[in-house]
Amino acid sequence: MLSIIIPVYNEAEIIEANLQEIQKRISASSLVKEILVIDGGSADDTAEKAKSVEGIQVFVSPKGRPKQMNFGAKKAKSDILYFLHIDSLPPRKFDELIVNSIKNGHEAGCFQMKFRSKHPWLKFISWLTKFKARSCRGGDQSLFITKSLFEKVGGYNEDFLIYEDHEILKPIYEHTNFDVIPKWISTSARRFEEKGILKLQLMFWAIYLKKWLGTNSEELYRFYEKHINNKPTKV
Repeated sequence: MLSIIIPVYNEAEIIEANLQEIQKRISASSLVKEILVIDGGSADDTAEKAKSVEGIQVFVSPKGRPKQMNFGAKKAKSDILYFLHIDSLPPRKFDELIVNSIKNGHEAGCFQMKFRSKHPWLKFISWLTKFKARSCRGGDQSLFITKSLFEKVGGYNEDFLIYEDHEILKPIYEHTNFDVIPKWISTSARRFEEKGILKLQLMFWAIYLKKWLGTNSEELYRFYEKHINNKPTKV
């Protein structure tokens, strides 16, 4: 059995329909014990709309994706945790695929990912996700992990308000044979379409390079807020 943990913030426009679609993709045998939506204190009616979907548990935690996901992990009652972004839709029978991967000795893994877009560059990025290299990973691919391994690696580093998905993968890759399941999870291209596809990709590469050069979490967050969210901030 697995617990699905979905961190959200101001997603009222899509949350109801996407939660229902995620539920439709669960196998008939239903290996999902619970779906936990962790709201970071949305200013819209995200939480209310999530509560309107049958079978969904909604909690409010401090804002910040790593904080929300750690909060969800503590609430989860299953031995397998599945962290999923609300704008990413997993393949059909994803719960069976995850449980089978765990049974085959993988304590963590993800799916291949494709954007819901026909843009050539986004198709190329999607193609890269089939490779096992840690540099080809991203949060939109989702992450499944045994609760025991999640606790062993210390969960998500809450200092990283961005880049948290990459930060947790280093110890995970060191502890287990990470599995990239050859089935597609699809994700929205809305952020790329809003910011400009090549411009946003360059910004993501800059963040990756800065982290590799030793930039700390606060500086990465300032760069992200200034160049991607267009609002200088203090941490």
